[in-house]
Amino acid sequence: MHRETFETVAFRAGYLLLLAFMLFPLFVIVATSFSASGQIAFPPKGLSLTWYTEFLDSTRWLRAFTNSIVIGVGTAILATGLGVAGAFGQEIDDGSLGSLVTPLVLVPLLIPPVILGITLLMYFNEVGLRGSYLSIILAHTLWAMPLVYFVMRSVFSRFDWQQLDAAHDLGAGPLQSFRHVVLPNVRHGIFVGTLLAFIISLQEFVMAMFLSTPATETIPVLAWTEIRQALDPLVSVVSTFLILFSLGALALAVLATNLEWVSKQLS
Repeated sequence: MHRETFETVAFRAGYLLLLAFMLFPLFVIVATSFSASGQIAFPPKGLSLTWYTEFLDSTRWLRAFTNSIVIGVGTAILATGLGVAGAFGQEIDDGSLGSLVTPLVLVPLLIPPVILGITLLMYFNEVGLRGSYLSIILAHTLWAMPLVYFVMRSVFSRFDWQQLDAAHDLGAGPLQSFRHVVLPNVRHGIFVGTLLAFIISLQEFVMAMFLSTPATETIPVLAWTEIRQALDPLVSVVSTFLILFSLGALALAVLATNLEWVSKQLS
């Protein structure tokens, strides 16, 4: 075996082992969700759908599941709008104002989530929004919007801006030129950014813990509350649904574009 071939095989084997090591906890979570006993144990002692039935019969878990979806959709819409607008403005404005966009976008990512949660709790309590869907959506947007912004910066960097100049020369207004010239060329990037924002919101825990109430608590918050009392397979069931939603969002991104395009846009 040639040295190059051996190195290639060794690299791929190491990569697969590392990938398996990282994915194994997910396999454990899914497997324990089918446990027939009342405790989390791997391998499970018998298989059963009892905990899935209990989840579907639980009003509190279903409400938390619905809350997570509503907040995730709201976050995805708001973060996408702000992220696309910020990236687009950065590309068309070379002045000092445009240069401030990126540092401002980075600020929420540099602040510990506990500090953000406490600060937002005090602020939203003062303005009467504490415990509302809007407060959690705004908090999640602080983390989701920067990801959308940087994805769109990468997408816009590959866009031929001469097309936009040509549209303006032909008399198209700003909104018309963006809708008919820019949007068709970057819609795949917008779609990927939207899904990323949704996934970020779906799994965010710290800020939601500070801002939510029993009526608006999300799945991660409720899961944390239940884990503190008892560790049963119901938590694994909920985690399995979150995993499936994340994989479903990834599958949608792949179907809407393709793996090669996604890798190019995020590279």
